[in-house]
Amino acid sequence: MPSCHGTGPVEFAARSRRFPCTRVHGMLTPSRRGIIPVAASALALLLSACGTSLHLVESDHATVLARQVVEGPSPSTPGSWEVGYLTYGSGTDRRRPEYADSAAFTTSSVDASKLVNLGGEAASRKRYWGFGPDAFPRNGRVWYPVGEGPFPLVLIVHGNHNPRDFSDPGYAYLGELLASRGFILVSVDMNFLNGSIRGENDARGWMLLQHLKAWEDFDADEANPFHEKVDWERIALMGHSRGGEAVAHAAAFNRLAFYPDDATLAFDFGFTIRSLVAIAPVDGQYEPSSRPVPLEDVNYLVFHGSHDGDVTSFAGLRQYARVGFSGSVPAFKSAVYVYRANHGQWNEGWGALDRGPRSPRLLALDGLLPMEDQLEFARVYVTAFLEATLRGDATYLPLFRDHRTVGGWLPPTMYKTHFQHASFRPLADFGEDIDLTTGTEAGVTLMGEGLSTWREGEMVLRSRVTQQRQVSQQRQGVWLGWHRTDDAEAPRYRITLPDHLAAAWGVEAGATLELEVAPTERRPPPPPAPDSVGADTPANPANPANPANPANPAEPRPGPEGDAAGTDDAAGEDEPMDLSVELIDAAGARASLPLGAFGPLRPPLDIRVLRRSDLEASRFPTLYEVVGHGFSLPLDEFVRVNPALDLARLREIHLVFDLARVGEVIVSGVGLAWPGEAFLSPRLDPSVTTP
Repeated sequence: MPSCHGTGPVEFAARSRRFPCTRVHGMLTPSRRGIIPVAASALALLLSACGTSLHLVESDHATVLARQVVEGPSPSTPGSWEVGYLTYGSGTDRRRPEYADSAAFTTSSVDASKLVNLGGEAASRKRYWGFGPDAFPRNGRVWYPVGEGPFPLVLIVHGNHNPRDFSDPGYAYLGELLASRGFILVSVDMNFLNGSIRGENDARGWMLLQHLKAWEDFDADEANPFHEKVDWERIALMGHSRGGEAVAHAAAFNRLAFYPDDATLAFDFGFTIRSLVAIAPVDGQYEPSSRPVPLEDVNYLVFHGSHDGDVTSFAGLRQYARVGFSGSVPAFKSAVYVYRANHGQWNEGWGALDRGPRSPRLLALDGLLPMEDQLEFARVYVTAFLEATLRGDATYLPLFRDHRTVGGWLPPTMYKTHFQHASFRPLADFGEDIDLTTGTEAGVTLMGEGLSTWREGEMVLRSRVTQQRQVSQQRQGVWLGWHRTDDAEAPRYRITLPDHLAAAWGVEAGATLELEVAPTERRPPPPPAPDSVGADTPANPANPANPANPANPAEPRPGPEGDAAGTDDAAGEDEPMDLSVELIDAAGARASLPLGAFGPLRPPLDIRVLRRSDLEASRFPTLYEVVGHGFSLPLDEFVRVNPALDLARLREIHLVFDLARVGEVIVSGVGLAWPGEAFLSPRLDPSVTTP
């Protein structure tokens, strides 16, 4: 299977735990409690019983997913609609009978020659398929509810794969479920764009819009089975791998009058596309006018597996960062990192072999989630997202703010989630300037006290642009490290708001404090003693003795005695990571809660994609991806702790490093939001939910 990613070679390295293998009922399974037995189909591919030790973090799902506060059946439960199925296509497809004689009705071809250059493969591809880019067919397989309608319309497109191993049937599990719940789902055929060509994701996005234009014709044709069956105000696009990038191109092209790279190609789309779903997407394979794709005022969901053997970095975090909101549309975006999920098992036909037939020799398949668990995750999140954004069903909204609210619905593994509502207003995104003491909003100031590390920088993926430079996540963060001594006050990071900001923004009980936190594996040394600080030394310096590697900010250089953690003792070695969040108003009233009460605060999750440890070490700088967890803290929880706290006069937000003796975290995107009661309730009780 040709590689789907467009970011070049991917590399990584980090400390990992090795779990021995044992044999249970004839199957290999990790012997440590909390790891899920691997699928028999994957185990059959192992070359030997224990060819490599598993490198997995012991799962905390038994604690984190222990509660269920959203009532009712899971969104993966089939609905009440009878499901119909048919295909449409050219009527003449020489390779796909379902789009030829078996098609329920036919469609005209479209000319994509200005978007696709097949180079030296043009002749051979035309011989095989029977057409070239000037006559691409519009083929699709449709699962639909049998009834009057109108129904929301959802299109999904696959990514790159062996073009002769057709990919479009692999989303039947979503088609059948969504149709039973009253959605029309179309799995779009773009196998003729698969293979060794590059830079064609603009064509994939454009083809999705051409399918929507075909559906306009279906809807208008009284003889068509979909006559007046589409709700044109409720459209979603979904894509997997390269298709996951393509949906962003489609949404961007949908609002343009011309193709950005060639104005001789006019656009006339203008559909009401409310929602996008990107499944393990690539990013940057195509950039319009050589710029990253911007998106605004669209609901966006992206998810990615830690053990993706093809797109080996969470590239979708880049597009997630570029989804903006004007505040005029009640939208939101969500990102989910799924531990032990791979690339291919989001498609029933692709399976575990992310690198084709050679995968059993190359990839560490023994630690993957079973395919059914991976498909179940997609059913839950995709259906919940579409029900919420296309139907306005608020039942599932708490899932996106805090995935623990639906612990009983999720497959038993670990998740790192991000959430941002359109109402979000940043206090500090750490990218506005090079001054460590200024926030994003005018008048917001930042200050560290007693910290060993305090610096801002670019967050990166584990993929590399060059040997020295990793791929940017296209956002900034602040690195905060501490090493608390017994006789010192707890180190803290203080965010100070201007006098009247809280009142001007309408800060009240319905607001939330939003931030993302990513613990690192680094254990900084204590800060310099006060009497050793010279007159020209900042009071709260970043640790100059053990600076982070500028080529990889997540990977520290060895300390003075060769300790990669940078400490001279074992302080905090087995200590659980947590910190306190403290709010202080203008009168000095304060309230504090542990951050861990609002979600899991985990160190980097170990990843081993390749079977051979020597190749792993030579190719990858870290064994983990720097993926934080998004925390959404309802401010009224702080008022419950101290009723005297006046949110309208909120003056300071402190991150207090008092719950772990030593550690380091990367914090990004600190701000306030007003997501509304539908996202906030029901919620878990912070007093009883600390993982």
